[in-house]
Parts: sequence; C-alpha cells; structure tokens
Amino acid sequence: MEDTDAILTQTEDAIRRWHDPRPGAMVRVAVAPCSPFSATPRLMRESAALARRAGVRLHTHIAETVDEEDYCRRIFGRRPLQLLDDLEWLGPDVWLAHCVHLNGDDIRRVAQTGTAVAWCPTSNLRLGSGIAPVGELLEAGAAVGLAVDGSASNDAGHMLAEVRQAMLLARARGNPKRMSARDALRIATRGSARCLGRDDVGALLPGKRGDVALYSADSLPMAGTQFDPVAALVYCFPQRVRHLVVDGRQVVRDGRLVNMDEDVIAADARSVEQRILTGTRERGNRGTRRARRGGM
Repeated sequence: MEDTDAILTQTEDAIRRWHDPRPGAMVRVAVAPCSPFSATPRLMRESAALARRAGVRLHTHIAETVDEEDYCRRIFGRRPLQLLDDLEWLGPDVWLAHCVHLNGDDIRRVAQTGTAVAWCPTSNLRLGSGIAPVGELLEAGAAVGLAVDGSASNDAGHMLAEVRQAMLLARARGNPKRMSARDALRIATRGSARCLGRDDVGALLPGKRGDVALYSADSLPMAGTQFDPVAALVYCFPQRVRHLVVDGRQVVRDGRLVNMDEDVIAADARSVEQRILTGTRERGNRGTRRARRGGM
C-alpha cells in the first residue's frame, strides 16, 4: 500500500499541475479515494481537507452492495453513509457513486447536505448490486446525475443507452409513471452538471458552453416517431450520435470522430488486449510448470 503522506502530496501536485477552474475547462481534478472502507479514516479526512483547501470537488463510491453495508456495520459500527458523514465527506462539493442501499434517514441526509449522487444503473444491474432509490432522492431534493461507471462493470459505456436503462429501471420498482424519457434526459444533462459542480454546461441556454449532440430522426429505428422524437430517442434502440459539438467545436461528424482515426484506436485496443492475454497465458503456464515440479 502507498504511504498516506505520499498519496496526499501526489494528489496536491496533480491539482496544482492539471486542475483548470476556468469556465469551459476541459480538465478538472477531483479528490477521489475509492471508498471509506478501502481507505484509512485518516486518508479520507485529510483528502477532504486537502480538496476544500484547494477548492476542488470530492468523489467516492458508497452504499453499492449489501456486503459493504454489513462490513461497515461490523468494522465501524455505522452504516456506509453514516461513516462518510463522520469523516466530513458530505456536502455540496461532494458527489457519490451508486447510493443503492440508502434508508430514509440516509436519503434525507444526502438532500439536506447538498450532496450529489451519480446513478450507475447498468453497472448496478451487471453486478447485481440492486436498484438505487432515485425517485426518493429526487423527491427529497437531492441532485442526481447519470454515469456509466467503468469498463469493468459496463461494457458499452453508451450514454444514451444509460438514459434508457435509467428510465426503465426507475419504473421497475413498480410505478410505470415514476420516470419519463424527459426526466431521464434531464438527470443525464442538468443533473450530471450539478454533480460536477458545473454551471457552465448541462443545458442549451445563453451563457453556457456550446455542447450539442445531434441524432438522426430519419433512421429506420426512428421511423414513425415524429409525434415525439425526444421521447423516441430514449424509448427506441440507442443510436450512435450523428454529430457532436463540444464547446463549439465539432468532434463527431456523420457518426465518426473528426480528429482521431477510429480504426487505429480499435487496432491499438486489440493489440493491447493480445499482449495482456499472452502475458496471462505465459504466467499461467509458468505456474502450472512450478506446480508440477513441486508435486514430483
């Protein structure tokens, strides 16, 4: 394990070198130890203090699984969110991933402190974590955004597919009117901007950055949807974006990246995969040979 002082020093250096606080910034740094049960209490407390001195946001994973809750109760005598609260890790400068297993008191505390939640529906389904109480969080006034988690728990990372998944999953708790297509889109855009503490993105309004995603309404999956193309965008099979503009600069044109060669990226990924697989097989073969020698 890394030394706590070294972690804090390196984190402070990363903030100093890379964090850009200006409106429209493309790179911002957040202080994000993985979870309060996999980091020491000292690291959690001092990470929070460091972030607040530097004026950057805090992020961690919490209340994802039942096992996590059992562990926190057994080791710390607290529920996961209570543990975060004790460590001064709730507030308007914090966003938390998952929050699947929250009780009523937890939900009220999240809303009361202005803490934001990054909802990861596909990841939570893939790992069998459960269904986050997003409807209750929104009713309590909490900020909720949408996230795809990482490639280890979400193989697609497709944001529009995540919007559709979110809408359907919210209804799976027994209320078909709990979340509309527009509600899900609002969480993915405005809600996510709130999670990141950004008032310069998240909506097409004067004074905000020029971020626009355009989808085709003429494709076969969208045929017969002109009565409500916005809802159809969420209900129908998730499309690939047609044109994408980020801060006024087009980065996708006709479904292809403008400034990077997608075929080269895919080939590089396959090459890395092959090296990993080859290395894994070689290590496995060496282990088998050692085991055979030891058993002779």
